[in-house]
Amino acid sequence: MFKNVLVGVDGRQGGRDAIALARLLSDPAATLTLVFVLGTDTAEDLADSEELLERERASFDVEAELLRVISIAPGRGLHEQAERQAADLLVVGSCSHGTFGRAMLGDDTRAALNGAPCAVAVASHGSAEHHTAISNIGVAYNQSPESKSALAVARELAAPTSATVHALEVVSLPSVSYGGIMSPPMGELISGMVTEASDRMKELADVDGRAVYGLAGEELARFGDELDLLVVGSRGYGPLRRLVSGSTSNYLERHARCSLLVLPRGANT
Repeated sequence: MFKNVLVGVDGRQGGRDAIALARLLSDPAATLTLVFVLGTDTAEDLADSEELLERERASFDVEAELLRVISIAPGRGLHEQAERQAADLLVVGSCSHGTFGRAMLGDDTRAALNGAPCAVAVASHGSAEHHTAISNIGVAYNQSPESKSALAVARELAAPTSATVHALEVVSLPSVSYGGIMSPPMGELISGMVTEASDRMKELADVDGRAVYGLAGEELARFGDELDLLVVGSRGYGPLRRLVSGSTSNYLERHARCSLLVLPRGANT
């Protein structure tokens, strides 16, 4: 589990959701830091932010360091602080808009979090009230090194509470064309691909694995209906590189139904 955890706090629901999720993802001996990002350093703003941080820490009865950071944008401030303290996890909350409850992170925040130096978790709206434990963890799996790392992290997070780990491989038609009279019919081709993927998923130990055919974003978002947390890997530098670009990642960002944990390339806890 994560040992050096940075949590973005803003005095609103999203920040409280982030604290709740951070507690569930952190090692019992982890260093937890609640961070409020200010745009100015006036005496009034500093005093207000200190009071806010103390209030939020007390409301969760959590041991945490309190930190105020001056930055032109919340996302940039959190990103830079994560680098300074070598955090292994950055947790942010959401607004209340959209199915997932955090679709509109804001362009400045999203751009700054892109390329963050550590894993990033985004708490679903209402996590502070509705999630006392993580019972079902899902993994987007496709045999890539990134998805194998995601599965390893999911297993580690599941171990303390004996949570169930689910894995889903979404089968899509390859980009190459299957032309010619010897090519199998489309339905037969799809059926064969799903069968092969299903057989692979059944070989995963201690995992409820399955495969479906469809669009990756839609199927993974639907997968989230049965999960408390969805873990995905990243192929680019920084965990949000693929989260904020590409049709699948953009769709997940808008429509996933559970909290999301995005790991940086080569990550392990």
